[in-house]
Amino acid sequence: MRHLYFHIPFCAKLCPYCSFYVDTHFKNKSQGFLDALLGEIDLLQTRFTIRPKTLYFGGGTPSSLSLSQLRYLLEGLHDRLNQEDLVEWTFEVNPATVSLDKARLLRAMGVNRISMGVQSWDETILKTLGRIHTGPEAEQTFHILREAGFDNINLDLMFAVPGQSRAQWSETLAKTIALKPEHISSYCLTYEEDTEFFRKLKTGELTQDENWDADLFEITMDTLCEAGYLQYEVSNYARPGRESLHNFAYWNGDDYLGLGPGAFSTQGTKRWQNIANTAIYTQRILTGEPTQSFEEEISERIRTGERLAFSLRTNRGLSLNALDPWREQVDEFISMGLLEINGDQAYLTRKGKLLADSVAEIFV
Repeated sequence: MRHLYFHIPFCAKLCPYCSFYVDTHFKNKSQGFLDALLGEIDLLQTRFTIRPKTLYFGGGTPSSLSLSQLRYLLEGLHDRLNQEDLVEWTFEVNPATVSLDKARLLRAMGVNRISMGVQSWDETILKTLGRIHTGPEAEQTFHILREAGFDNINLDLMFAVPGQSRAQWSETLAKTIALKPEHISSYCLTYEEDTEFFRKLKTGELTQDENWDADLFEITMDTLCEAGYLQYEVSNYARPGRESLHNFAYWNGDDYLGLGPGAFSTQGTKRWQNIANTAIYTQRILTGEPTQSFEEEISERIRTGERLAFSLRTNRGLSLNALDPWREQVDEFISMGLLEINGDQAYLTRKGKLLADSVAEIFV
């Protein structure tokens, strides 16, 4: 196993657009959870040979852990995992939960890539999104990370937020570019089930305009590409050589292990998920019980289709040979201007990127 994801579920509050498993009542749970997470590493190493190439700590808010908790967790990880092959170690942070001491500790322990959830620099939009940080706090945190020695920083942004104007989004892009991060992830707001925004969409309190979403997406592509960022995946832009290796592992369909409550893992045609409950997850690990909430065996065709659906979103494209089983639909997409052929590879066109999910549906 070359790719590991660690889910740290703790959050100060649940954002209205978030569908990930998070735990907002984590007081007095943290130490037991950390012991369980380290215990899960021990258990997995009895089943798999683990030599990570990439590590990714996501959430939730991994940076919500205290300085002493972070040191305990990272030292425990160093004691357990062979990191000789480790190339990329990403740690997600919320701007409101980062101090210089935390940033320096992360860098000293081997973390070499930070992904910071900014979403917007506009105070009105941040309030709409339920974020606990302000624009100035996010900017200050960015400079703290630089001072701590991080030279590979991703900033997460979100567009098509209710009430967001074209000017607000353009200003957010301009502000982000001015900071010169190595990587920018820019996502269109999606209304996921079991979220506050989804419920408001269904009741008519919020509305969605796909043409407006597409307009903002085109502004994003034009602005970031003109600023020298390579759009190497539909929602991800990077300076040359700064693409996310961990994310590429997902898009390539590589095997990976997910640790922590609610985390998914995949090996070949097997897929499983840990139970999405911090207390039960912790109890099961510490008592030696299985942590999975479900396991499934998927067909090779489904696995291949998922791999193709994700890979097509990248600038690597897909070989025409791989697309043979779907050649009729592919030809239709070519005639519609959604796909283009260069040599023996198929790529999304600019128009295709706007409709990437619709194109990917043929594979899954």
